[in-house]
Amino acid sequence: MNIDSAIAFLSNEGAHFGLKLLGALAAWVVGRWLIGFAVKLLGAGLKAGNKVDATLANYMKAILGVVLHIVLVLAILDIFGVQTTSFAALLAGAGLAIGTAWGGLLTHFAAGVFMQVLRPFKVGDAIHVGGISGKVHELGLFGTSIITPDNVLTVIGNNRIFSDNIQNFSALPYRRVDCTAKIANGVDPLDAIARLRSAVQAIPNVLAEPAPTVDLLQFSPEGPVLAVRPYAHNDHYSQVYFDTNRAIVATFTAAGYPVPGTPSCHAAP
Repeated sequence: MNIDSAIAFLSNEGAHFGLKLLGALAAWVVGRWLIGFAVKLLGAGLKAGNKVDATLANYMKAILGVVLHIVLVLAILDIFGVQTTSFAALLAGAGLAIGTAWGGLLTHFAAGVFMQVLRPFKVGDAIHVGGISGKVHELGLFGTSIITPDNVLTVIGNNRIFSDNIQNFSALPYRRVDCTAKIANGVDPLDAIARLRSAVQAIPNVLAEPAPTVDLLQFSPEGPVLAVRPYAHNDHYSQVYFDTNRAIVATFTAAGYPVPGTPSCHAAP
């Protein structure tokens, strides 16, 4: 009786099930091809626009591929008569649970997406973010890698970066080197200013425009304090910074100024 029932079932439903199986296989093959085509088309469009970072473009392609594969699986299940409504609800619930569990990580991801779009800085820029200064090594979707001046790779969460002030030292073509030089009481400040201005202007790679600033900044018990502020292209900032220090010392030594004549510079990467 069981054998007869099985033969009857195969006779009545076998052909129908076989057609469903062939249809599912065809849908899978064609669907995979269409998904690959759609992902490539999106990648080509993003590359042609040249306005989206490569990291964000790859992520968008991956997201599109995952979403289309889920749609394809649901369509194949529907071919076999499986109710996909409850399956879709299950996926939504799982997504909500994962999102709740990974809430902190997702905030870094959201900030990373905004950084990829707004581009407050790029790889190679000298920046100060989250209390860390250095050059940008990599822009990630969850964190940004920075190489500090002492050659330490530091990763900062994107949400922390976006929640704080961002200083980009490479955004403009040139920067100002801020130094101070203290002279002893009894030294003529005007004479020291004239000597320093000539010495600073002679430093290689100091910009003529804007012109270097050398002027009286403030007074201290030991003597007046001079502001020494040359401008330099970003590529020459460190060289001008150190040369300014040496120029202050050499100028005061040549003039025979008594102590104090100690330079003090404030530098960023």
